[in-house]
Amino acid sequence: MHKTQSEKKSIALALGGGAVLGAAHVGVLKALDELGIGVRAVAGTSIGSFVAALHAFGKSWQEIEAAALELDWLDLSGLTLSQYGVLSNKKFGGVVSDLLGRQRIEHAAIPLSMIATDIATGEMVVMREGDVASAVMASSCVPGVFKPVELDGRMLVDGVLVENVPLSPLRECQNLPLVCVNLMGGHRFSRPDNIVGLLLNAFYCTLQKTTTLQIGDADLVIEPDIGDFSLVETSQIPELIEAGYQSSLPVLRAFYHSVDEKSDVKL
Repeated sequence: MHKTQSEKKSIALALGGGAVLGAAHVGVLKALDELGIGVRAVAGTSIGSFVAALHAFGKSWQEIEAAALELDWLDLSGLTLSQYGVLSNKKFGGVVSDLLGRQRIEHAAIPLSMIATDIATGEMVVMREGDVASAVMASSCVPGVFKPVELDGRMLVDGVLVENVPLSPLRECQNLPLVCVNLMGGHRFSRPDNIVGLLLNAFYCTLQKTTTLQIGDADLVIEPDIGDFSLVETSQIPELIEAGYQSSLPVLRAFYHSVDEKSDVKL
């Protein structure tokens, strides 16, 4: 049975973590929109969960771009009295609620999954139900910096510790190409300026090889040309969005050209 063109141009999309580098995801969404490629399932880890949630609830890449340009990471955290972290990222949850209202994951227009880590057990937690803002907070909760998010009896922190590019929740989408965005594929680390930069370097430098193994069965891996960008500098967000777009557009165009030509490519 032949698939229609619209069916061919649909994917399951995994958006990985990478702190401020996550702005490149917006450029990928722009490229998908330009090529007429629809997202029929989406998963996100860390900053990828933020972008995935907005997209799943119908926000256009232009709306997500506007939100990204307004984000100030210094305003996303506040001092908290906790033995587990210096800061709270409740303000991040507030940003999500302001943009989407109070929403539940299972009500998203596009099936949505977000990854967090149960820091008490080391287990991966795939969030497909529950409050969207709380899930984004948990998935992007850098341990040692932010206070863990208590959710459903679990102590949750950043999903990068278990699956930085969240392909596993999408493997059940057997009739869709699995496309993932690995922000850290070509990242070149630099000397950190503060404790946040130090911890991010520590997490991500240990994850590069593991991530490569975890996404080995993806149909398409997009690794934007953002290797020299900082993990924490928000002034570079416009350039990251453009880099994500310029890097992904030709890759996606070539991928779908090959799909059209080869009947044995999984669709």
